[in-house]
Amino acid sequence: MKAYELLFFVDPSLDPETRLAVMKRIDTTITEGNGKVDNVDEWGKRRLAYEINKLTEGDYTLINFHADSSTIAELDRVLRITDAVVRHMIVRRENVAE
Repeated sequence: MKAYELLFFVDPSLDPETRLAVMKRIDTTITEGNGKVDNVDEWGKRRLAYEINKLTEGDYTLINFHADSSTIAELDRVLRITDAVVRHMIVRRENVAE
């Protein structure tokens, strides 16, 4: 398995239950693909560089995890169809012990 990081943000006006549901869905997708979540870092509200969907701020979360490439494809699909996630980015981490 290779090391990846996922950075995503949601609308800061969302209720905590919806944010928790998004985190649960991401965690479920990674673990179902035999992946492992290493670290979850909640960055909180950050100002966006430009307006997206009439939002000027986003509530950011960074997740470090290990997974296979098939899990990455499924995670990307899930994040694209999840309405609460405004933007996301999955990047492979280099120089990480596997």
